[in-house]
Amino acid sequence: MQTTRFEHPLNEKVRIYLRLEYLLLQMNHASDSEDLWQHQIFFRALFDVLDILDQVQVKSELAKDLDKQQLQIKQWLNVEGVDQTAVLSLLDQIGSVHHHLISAPRLGQVLREDRFLAGIKQRFSLPGGSCCFDLPSLHHWVHLPLERKHADMAYWFDQLRPMAQALQLWLRVTRESGQYRPQTARNGFFQHDAENASLLRLQICPSYGVYPMISGHRSRFAVRFLPFDEGQTSAATPVAECIDFTLAIC
Repeated sequence: MQTTRFEHPLNEKVRIYLRLEYLLLQMNHASDSEDLWQHQIFFRALFDVLDILDQVQVKSELAKDLDKQQLQIKQWLNVEGVDQTAVLSLLDQIGSVHHHLISAPRLGQVLREDRFLAGIKQRFSLPGGSCCFDLPSLHHWVHLPLERKHADMAYWFDQLRPMAQALQLWLRVTRESGQYRPQTARNGFFQHDAENASLLRLQICPSYGVYPMISGHRSRFAVRFLPFDEGQTSAATPVAECIDFTLAIC
């Protein structure tokens, strides 16, 4: 059965992590494309990442979260029946990405000092500011040979790779910590304890024609399913039916 997956962070730090993951995925996808319009998406996502890094101490926070995750996983070594080889392999992965993260220079510093990027970044904050008459240097770059552009984008992405790898691993382990369980929202409403969780993952069949509005924190959360066709605001009336979905609390 086809399902649509939704994720919702239960604290501000995970909210930032998910936004960074979203932007890094855009950069990775756009950098492999041959379409010059996709390359503009690469720059927009890159500059959004740099703005986040200027506002949040992602490197130190992510390093601390990896440390905590590593300590939690080490406890599995004392649990009977657990695959010790898999646990040790995961601990090695966390140790490796943690080392590369803390050994890396200030995240994005090379990108901030890049003359070409610095020259076009400000214009991307303006509506339509990346037009050829606003940014002739960008217009020149997008018409360079594809091999040169791919090499440039690979180099720029590499400056964020220690963070990207650490973030990817932390989110993967966090997601795998919660199992999907069937749930039912009566009259389109569901609430439950979160028990110091960080992330909610919800899957629902799109045939219901609804989307979830999720609110909550580390101890409790609530989900309201709203009909898409009646508008996309919090004032929309919840559906008056039981909705089956699956939920993972991570």
